[in-house]
Amino acid sequence: MFKLIEKEYEHFKSFPRNMRILLLTNLIYALVLPILELFVGAYILRQSDNTSYVVVYQLMVYLGIPVAFLVNGILLRRIKIARLYSLGMLMSGVAMTIMMMLDSVDIVGISISGLVMGCSYGFFWANRDFLSLSSTNDSNRNYYFSMETFFYTITFIIIPAIAGYFIATGEEFGWYPAKAAYITLTIVVFGLTIFSSIMVHQGDFVNPKNERFIFFKFHKDWNWMLLLGGFKGIAQAAIFFFPILLILSFVGKEGSLGGLVAVGSLITAMVLYLIGRFSRPEHRIYVFSFGLLVFLAGGLVNSLFFSAIGVVIYQICNSLSRPLLDAAYYPIQLGVIDHISELEKRNKFAYIFNHEAGLFVGRMIGCLLFLIASEYASPEFALRYVLVIIALIQAISIPVAQKLIKKVQNYSVATS
Repeated sequence: MFKLIEKEYEHFKSFPRNMRILLLTNLIYALVLPILELFVGAYILRQSDNTSYVVVYQLMVYLGIPVAFLVNGILLRRIKIARLYSLGMLMSGVAMTIMMMLDSVDIVGISISGLVMGCSYGFFWANRDFLSLSSTNDSNRNYYFSMETFFYTITFIIIPAIAGYFIATGEEFGWYPAKAAYITLTIVVFGLTIFSSIMVHQGDFVNPKNERFIFFKFHKDWNWMLLLGGFKGIAQAAIFFFPILLILSFVGKEGSLGGLVAVGSLITAMVLYLIGRFSRPEHRIYVFSFGLLVFLAGGLVNSLFFSAIGVVIYQICNSLSRPLLDAAYYPIQLGVIDHISELEKRNKFAYIFNHEAGLFVGRMIGCLLFLIASEYASPEFALRYVLVIIALIQAISIPVAQKLIKKVQNYSVATS
């Protein structure tokens, strides 16, 4: 066993230093993400008893992300990328603090908190994407992104279970109120973001070129990438808030929320590690397609049963599909950026910035599907059927992904 661990560690050490530092930074920040993605929404639902407030919060998050991408692109001309990356991580703690300081949860308060949280995500993802692009190449991106999603999956086993148990137990035995538990989690978030900020400064990261990064016309292959990004954005809308709404609707306790999220994550973690260790670029379409199939299966089960059992099965499927899709999607995205930036002789950050537009449109479509279905049918109808609709829309993205994978492979062969 120890020899196997040592072998895997030596394999990890064989990659470039910046790539290893970036993975370790993201490992630390991965401890924060489950709290941000699951328990902030649960807190809003607990305090307001209004599912629409969760959606409003998420819409403001999605609005803040592209705003931060734009500001980040401007600031990169003067500020080191590691500092902006740190800013994004630290702002997530600020957003949670704003939420905890509210006397009562209302539209204005959750909108401000959501906007700040969106900006934190924007600074984080804009710089994370560029650093991933500059620190990896097509041959090691399967390993990099599988390891990164492996970290996220493991933390989604441990952190939700601990945090959920911490919140639920204190309330059950009267040791401390739920809000005190959430405030404690906010302090933990701040501590972890400070630690990850220190880690990222250990790398020797270089800013993108100080060039124009806003364009409106691109090569036709990039338009296909934007379409794929739009599909991903639609799924993100469901992935972020549906688990919270479904689980709390049927189960009702944060302890169950943490436990259910952990159910499917252990198997997923092992699958991801094996994918990263042994898969090749040509396998990405199979990983991508399987992730979408699992997502559809979870939506169908939730629709058919619409009960606590359905929620459990859906969450297992969701825990498996999301990291699989990410492990395949990001190498495709970065490979296309390598290809198109070489053709058009443009700053690579221009494509990272523009890609966010595709994601933003998709996220808005996903959220609006839920709001429209909830308003003109019923909240129950939205929770029951919108997931299936989104999953079926996602199926259209498979041929688009296959087309882009072939483009990246042809580019890699031509430049090797």
